[in-house]
Amino acid sequence: MPFYSYKALNSQGDIIRGSVEQNTLELAYDKIAASGLHVVKLQKSFKLSVTYLNKLNLQSIKTAEIIEFAKNLSVMQKAGVQLITAVSDIAASTENKHFRQKLLEIEKEIDLGIGFSEALSHHKDIFPEIFISLTAVGEETGRISESLSDIALHLQRMEDLKSAIARAVMYPVFALIGTAGALFFWLVYVLPKMSSLFLSLSIELPPITRALIFASDFARSRWYVFFLVPVFLYVAYIVLSRREATKYYIDAAKLRLPIFNLIISNKLLALFAEQFRILFAAGVTIDRSLDIMINVMNNNVFRTALTDIKEDIMHGSTISESIKNHHPLFPTIVVRMISIGETTGNLTEQLNYLSEYFLNKLDDISQKMGKMIEPIIITVIGGMFLVIILGLLSPIYNLISGIR
Repeated sequence: MPFYSYKALNSQGDIIRGSVEQNTLELAYDKIAASGLHVVKLQKSFKLSVTYLNKLNLQSIKTAEIIEFAKNLSVMQKAGVQLITAVSDIAASTENKHFRQKLLEIEKEIDLGIGFSEALSHHKDIFPEIFISLTAVGEETGRISESLSDIALHLQRMEDLKSAIARAVMYPVFALIGTAGALFFWLVYVLPKMSSLFLSLSIELPPITRALIFASDFARSRWYVFFLVPVFLYVAYIVLSRREATKYYIDAAKLRLPIFNLIISNKLLALFAEQFRILFAAGVTIDRSLDIMINVMNNNVFRTALTDIKEDIMHGSTISESIKNHHPLFPTIVVRMISIGETTGNLTEQLNYLSEYFLNKLDDISQKMGKMIEPIIITVIGGMFLVIILGLLSPIYNLISGIR
């Protein structure tokens, strides 16, 4: 079906831009008008431009706004406010016009008799699957307020997890960029002046000096290579990461990288424990919980392990026994705490402990990352400048020796 991009006004007078997919222009107009918008402009659009426009609109909706929506809706439901009224009131007080429009569309769908979780499922581009699943469980059990409160807590923990990872990788990235910049500066601006002096002396240059002069000439004449190579490597990584034949091996390599494997493994373990906790506490079945976690995990090694764990559990194994078969991917503490939870009947508490444990561990790693990687950076920078100094001093030493 063709895409139609539109410009419209909502009930608050805000300008809304978006797109719809319909067979005809008339059907697209009717769909936009049915969502409560006054159409100002409507025209057929290319799929690429529509995809780009939708992506920009979605990026403006932050996770913090989703968390605030869940918290406010939970409070209003606990106070006995009708669901459609609560959604309408929250939409009216939402500053982000794109998120406000999404909430108004959900309100319209609820008004037409569609369930809340089903209405949310029509907007999977902003509401994660666990949000929709727990809302559906809350509707079935009559605990929608508690489910929304759990969702807000879970999403906040996931945001804390992202912040910890960002802090952890910030120092290595800046250190790498700084080192590369210093090396490029020496090759382009400093070494050429020294190399011209050595060449004018008509002396035999040692191999290390000749190598530095070659590197300097290459950097000056083909400087663009230093920028194209990182771009090429990044594009190659993206392409290989999207192919199922190579993604597993790339993910396995990530788990073996020194230092960085601490960030990746603890992040995945924290995500596993937190997802499992929130789903199990909400009453979602084990097999359905594992299906959701398999979709959420962005590492094929963990996905494969969770798929095997699900099959073992379906054949009668306990959760702890199934996880134990995938050591050391899942460390001993995970097996032990889940085993205790199964034995005592308080699996939710044990999973909550594991979630906080790995989140705290990741936060601790992020704070110590600078000290952990500092020796490596000092060694690399020291070795780099040692080579440069030897390359500069060797010809001078040979010249002085020849004079003697």
